[in-house]
Amino acid sequence: MTDTDTTGTGTDWQAWQAGWDRQQEWYMPDREERFRVMLDMVEALVGDRPRVLDLACGTGSITARLLDRFPGATSTGVDLDAALLAIARGTFAGDDRVTLVEADLKAPDWPALLPHESYDAVLTATALHWLHTGPLEALYGRLAGLVRPGGVFMNADHMIDETTPRINAAERARRHARMDRARQAGAVDWAEWWQLAAQDPVLAGPTARRFEIYGEHADGDMPSAAWHARVLREKGFAEARPVWCSPSDTLLLALR
Repeated sequence: MTDTDTTGTGTDWQAWQAGWDRQQEWYMPDREERFRVMLDMVEALVGDRPRVLDLACGTGSITARLLDRFPGATSTGVDLDAALLAIARGTFAGDDRVTLVEADLKAPDWPALLPHESYDAVLTATALHWLHTGPLEALYGRLAGLVRPGGVFMNADHMIDETTPRINAAERARRHARMDRARQAGAVDWAEWWQLAAQDPVLAGPTARRFEIYGEHADGDMPSAAWHARVLREKGFAEARPVWCSPSDTLLLALR
């Protein structure tokens, strides 16, 4: 996934972005619909020129779609993953609408690293399941202080309702059957994508650092949407409920 570009690294950042999108879509074929609804609700509640915090931004998937739809928006992306941040920095190099911050969301003082004290919207997707419920509750408390009154927080992620085990099992079996078919057709999974990153001369070092921090994969929790809504209200948000869901994922919106 290397080519020439204008950043001076010789790395084709758009190719890495496209590869990340394809890998994520193998797990979540309705990923773009989820982003569309997220941005619909941003526009409905805070307008089309929002100041956004892209939380656990990764490669900047949300930021890219935000700026494509709302050219007057600005975005602060925050993450601890050195490899994904490298792709984000390469992708958005020279775009003064985007600021990228390396920070640990489990650290109590990470908001002090941000360029703004408050945001119209804090958006995150497929990331917070890396946290256990204790750190996640603490994070939600900090987010209540970052979202301005009338602003929004949205979390699109795996949210498992443990009261429906048979439904969960049927959904999981169907999802994995679809993934197996796509895999046989050549889809690249999470592990293979990271193997490619480790072989790239620009991303090899950052990839090694991210595995030192995170290990192979998440060991966090995936509580239900009801749990997320309850905790967000307890931490200072006025309203919270799902605004979209698929059989396996939920987009939960909290209004400050």
